[in-house]
Amino acid sequence: MKGHDLLVDAFGRVNECVHAAVDGLSLDQLHRRLDDDANPVGWLVWHLTRVQDDHVADVAGFEQVWTAQGFDAKFGSPYPVAAVGYGQSSREVGKLNVPSVEVLTDYHDAVHAATVAYVSGLADDDFDRVVDTRWDPPVTLGVRLISVVSDTLQHAGQAAYVRGILLREA
Repeated sequence: MKGHDLLVDAFGRVNECVHAAVDGLSLDQLHRRLDDDANPVGWLVWHLTRVQDDHVADVAGFEQVWTAQGFDAKFGSPYPVAAVGYGQSSREVGKLNVPSVEVLTDYHDAVHAATVAYVSGLADDDFDRVVDTRWDPPVTLGVRLISVVSDTLQHAGQAAYVRGILLREA
């Protein structure tokens, strides 16, 4: 098995978790916060998708799906176009109005497709390429992609947890 095969599988698991987390939720449930500072399912999925889109587009050298396919307009995002949700306050999190489960999953699926297309073309030697010199040691492509998988799976798990609570309350 090659490295790109592992990454295709890993990002496929993220995609499956995202769909499982939002499947059958109403728009109200997508936006519901368990308390005043909790992240809702819709924001968690938007955020993990924005991070994947931003980070993969950066290392791949292509435009983010967010703008290339007009998802910034479809969401009517209250945030700057480059925002991915990192460091947002609770108040800022509450401003996101996901238009529908379908738009959210369409965005994630488009990012997933772009990610799989990119990583499928990588050779094992590509993973050693340095992509970020702001860290010590510098970050390689392999480390960056695994970081994205780790971060997105964690947020997908958070979304699944919130979903479970919401469905118990319903």
